[in-house]
Amino acid sequence: MLRVGVVRELAAGETRVALVPSVLPALKKAGLEILIEAGAGQWAGYPDAEYASHGGRIVARAEALQAELLLMVRAAGDNMDWQADLRQLRAGQIVIGMCDPLGQPEALPVWSRQGVTLFALELLPRITRAQSMDVLSSMATVAGYRAVVLAAVHLPRMFPMLMTAAGTIQPAKVLVIGAGVAGLQAISTARRLGGVVSAYDVRPAVKEQVQSLGAKFVELPLETAEAEDRGGYARQLGEQFYQKQREMMARWVADSDVVITTAMIPGQRAPVLITQEMVVGMRPGSVIVDLAAERGGNCELTQPGQTVHQHGVTILGPVNLPAEVPYHASQMYAKNIATFLLHLLNKEGRIDLDRDDEILRETLVIRDGQIVHPRIRALLENVERT
Repeated sequence: MLRVGVVRELAAGETRVALVPSVLPALKKAGLEILIEAGAGQWAGYPDAEYASHGGRIVARAEALQAELLLMVRAAGDNMDWQADLRQLRAGQIVIGMCDPLGQPEALPVWSRQGVTLFALELLPRITRAQSMDVLSSMATVAGYRAVVLAAVHLPRMFPMLMTAAGTIQPAKVLVIGAGVAGLQAISTARRLGGVVSAYDVRPAVKEQVQSLGAKFVELPLETAEAEDRGGYARQLGEQFYQKQREMMARWVADSDVVITTAMIPGQRAPVLITQEMVVGMRPGSVIVDLAAERGGNCELTQPGQTVHQHGVTILGPVNLPAEVPYHASQMYAKNIATFLLHLLNKEGRIDLDRDDEILRETLVIRDGQIVHPRIRALLENVERT
């Protein structure tokens, strides 16, 4: 019987857990034994007793680390605190999790030397078959919701319009930059709180989605044909484009009480969309929530992991919003990773690394100690040259 190990996450501030009790029965039915490190789900709101009642076996960390399959929230480059546990991993083990292979490819050779097989869930292709495994969309949904909640806490105004005996309270104006999964969830949440919401995206195709949520779509006369790659992810555009974009967007930013930015390019620094000059033009008390802070930030004044007060504006640079809502973030992540794990199994309940399967081919970074993903190999070669 194949053993699946889940351990407590070591990354600073990480409160999520890779599996939640509700997904264990499906894995048990597939013939897997589930080993849960004692306390692994504690900070997410999932006690050991709940895991045990759903068929998990509570064990020490060392035993969970010896499982044939190791499920993690953050591995490899997404968690540099894993160095202490690497010595306990052995050749032939399969590790599945978020690994930041595009942003931190230099962390992967250390893992490859352990002889493990590593799957990076961020690399899942944007295809219908992979939607139920899409961890980026799941975590972006949580981040978009949480961003609006944080903005509401820091904004010295209320979001909704209120008719009171003391007069009429005007609604807050919210601008969401980037209408991907996080942006759409931010729009929806801000609307539910009563804000007047506008949204901008370089992809004109999302206009209908924005409007369906009750927000105004901001249209700028810019050439955006190259804004999206074949996989559906945003593409890095030239500085000349971003300069024109900033100039045209300045008045929208100045007229907003809350600006939420979500523009990120996989493996690259986030484009600067809000300059210091644009911040100066905002009303005192305004709030910017920069969801791209971990990649350098969409706002020129963003400090990753910090709250900055500049020119009367509060600028939030959160780096792991899903970990601030760990119960439901873990629930969504667990469903994604459990579905991926079951996809690895053949009808006999054995691991089948079929390289003809697009889902496995695109997410497989290391196999039996060799870095096999062409894109990651190319990135590592560039790192070595520089």
